[in-house]
Amino acid sequence: MTPAAEAHLIQGERVVLPVRIRDAAVASAMYTVPAASAQAVIAYSGLEIAETLPGRAICSLAFVRYADGDLGPYHEFAVAFLVRPPGAARPSGLLDRVRGLAGIGAFIHWLPVDQKFTLEAGRSIWGFPKELADIPMDLSGRINRCAVRFGGRTAIELAVRPGVPMPGGAGAPKVDAYSCMDGITRRTPWTVAPSGVRLRPGGARLRLGDHPVAAELRGLGLDRARALSSSTVGHLRMTFEGAEEMPG
Repeated sequence: MTPAAEAHLIQGERVVLPVRIRDAAVASAMYTVPAASAQAVIAYSGLEIAETLPGRAICSLAFVRYADGDLGPYHEFAVAFLVRPPGAARPSGLLDRVRGLAGIGAFIHWLPVDQKFTLEAGRSIWGFPKELADIPMDLSGRINRCAVRFGGRTAIELAVRPGVPMPGGAGAPKVDAYSCMDGITRRTPWTVAPSGVRLRPGGARLRLGDHPVAAELRGLGLDRARALSSSTVGHLRMTFEGAEEMPG
């Protein structure tokens, strides 16, 4: 059986790979953080942080409203780090760093969602670190807002102000998403097709509450950092292939 024909039974429903998201909207912010501290956060994965500049790494925060897709409608918040592909040679200079940007992947460190079906699918199919949370979200105003709450206690709040329109097709068409759950690191090919993209320097406001991930982000300095950039995507289509377990 080929990966394209692979199917999983989730809560009595068959989910056939690749999983397709036909309509989603996204707001995100990127921060530069100390590479050594970021590496300590993701050490459990066995992956290596990508240093986009000497001693600096990228941490991305994003919230997504899934309106139409194979896993149903739901809200999601993501904390991710840019990582080097396993086995890739370390860059030896600026030119190597620039060349290596094309192969950089995204390690998904935390991924709360607000629906049980996508929770089970994400954990069992791809090993994504999904957990159930209340995720109120507002993408209708001049500022896009989202919060992640557990039992009424706020873990994270993020507000993103849309920037200037970007040319059609802006964004990365294909990315490797990495995850690690139960000691197993996986790679998932992930294709994205964005439209209605807006980008700006800065433009984000983050508030950290009471949660272990919030404590980690404080340790990276995000409670006092200015976002490197922020972006919004009005319409996003995505495809998720099957996950591949990485050698230990």
